[in-house]
Order: sequence, then structure tokens, then C-alpha cells
Amino acid sequence: MPNDASILSKIESLKKQFAACTTWEKKYEKIIELGKHWPGLTDDLKVEDLKVKGCQSQVWIKAEMTPEKKVVFKGDSDALLVKGLVALVLTVYSNEAPDTILKTEPNFLKDIGFDSGLSPSRSNGLYSMIKQIKYYATAFQYLLSK
Repeated sequence: MPNDASILSKIESLKKQFAACTTWEKKYEKIIELGKHWPGLTDDLKVEDLKVKGCQSQVWIKAEMTPEKKVVFKGDSDALLVKGLVALVLTVYSNEAPDTILKTEPNFLKDIGFDSGLSPSRSNGLYSMIKQIKYYATAFQYLLSK
């Protein structure tokens, strides 16, 4: 199925990028680099309705359905490292069909080592982002079934 191939290739690409980072310092540098290059959101979209609950830093995620029935995510954070984490997860899940998003578990985060290298509050925030992404996908899948 092409959808699965698309998301799997994005995950493999991220794993390769982070495999080159042999220390946590290098991984943090890579995450910050991702955040610096991520377009983020305009200030008018940084509203309470788009805020992700459960993040220590402020995080906003916006989702839209394309005419091709793909979910496109945009997101931002007020903290550069967290913005990098936003970029990381949205790069994987954006522009995928709702069912692909729902069945793709965030195991790649563990594969990269984020289960042990992030502080508990950052880790919780990261999984809150995943939860929000899956929530949007569930809502769009429901709309598609109507």
C-alpha cells in the first residue's frame, strides 16, 4: 500500500539521521536544527483551541484535510527544542491518510532513543503531541465515513 510505504520511508529517513548522532548532545543538536528549519505557525494560529494539553512548553498543532484525503499538520512551540520535536513527529505523520496515521504507532521514537534520553516532562509532552495527532486523525476518519 503506497500510504504505508510513504510513512515508513519517512520513519526510516529519521532513524538514519539520528543513527549518525552518537551522543545525546548530538541528538539534541539535531532536534534543535529541525526546529530552526521548521516553518512553524503564524501568531494568529497560536490560539487556545490548537494548544496541545500536557506539554510543559506551549505547543500548537493545526490539522487540515486535503482534497486527496490526507491530513496535513502544521505546528509550533515557544521552545526551540520542543519545536524540533514538533517538526519530528509532524514530518512523519503529515500528509498521510487518517487510517495510516492511526495504525502507525510512534515506535520510531523509542528506536531513536527518545524513550530514555528526554526528561519525563518532555517525554510526556511528546506523547501528548502524538495523542493530539491521533485525535485529529480519528476525527477526519469519522468525517470520511459519513
